[in-house]
This record gives sequence, C-alpha cells and structure tokens, in this order.
Amino acid sequence: MVANGHEPANGKPPEKRMRFLLGEVVATPGALGMLAPAELQDALLRHVTGDWGDVDQENRQANEQALADGSRLMSAYKSAQGKPFWVITESDRSVTTLLLPEEY
Repeated sequence: MVANGHEPANGKPPEKRMRFLLGEVVATPGALGMLAPAELQDALLRHVTGDWGDVDQENRQANEQALADGSRLMSAYKSAQGKPFWVITESDRSVTTLLLPEEY
C-alpha cells in the first residue's frame, strides 16, 4: 500500500530498497527458539529497508543519522505471539544480530 491507502496502478506493492548492508546475519538461541524462519526473514527485510519497527522517535532519528555517519542501527519488533525482539547491525556493517532484549 502507498501512503494514500491505495495500491499502485500496476497492482504491485512499492519496491523497498536496501538502505545498508547487513553483513553476516546471526541470531541468538532465544531468537531462534521463538521466531519462525519467515518472521526472521521479514524482520531482516524491514530492518534493511529502514522500517525500524517499534522504536521511539529519538531512536528513529538516531537510526537515520546512523545511515549517514556509520553508527550502529537498531530495530525493535514483536513476534507473532507479541513478544519483543531486536535487530542490531553493528557500526562497521559486518554483523547483524537478531536477539531478545534479555539477551542483550
């Protein structure tokens, strides 16, 4: 859907582009135990296209600044069961980690 709530004229959803490199993708035991493979994939797609999920405005702005200055990026999402989890890409873009907040 686009901002006006309608599908584009061609019927295809808007294309999302990668805004940064993920590096090696890893997940903690807790994240692997809680999230289905499709949830992991969806979270990575959201993260790499700049959909930061459930972060506050200050962290949204920090992520946007991090795209310019190479700082760490962090997104927060909820699983299908409503449990929170994070996706963090390190400042050097070498590693992206999916983890539960208690595993930080």
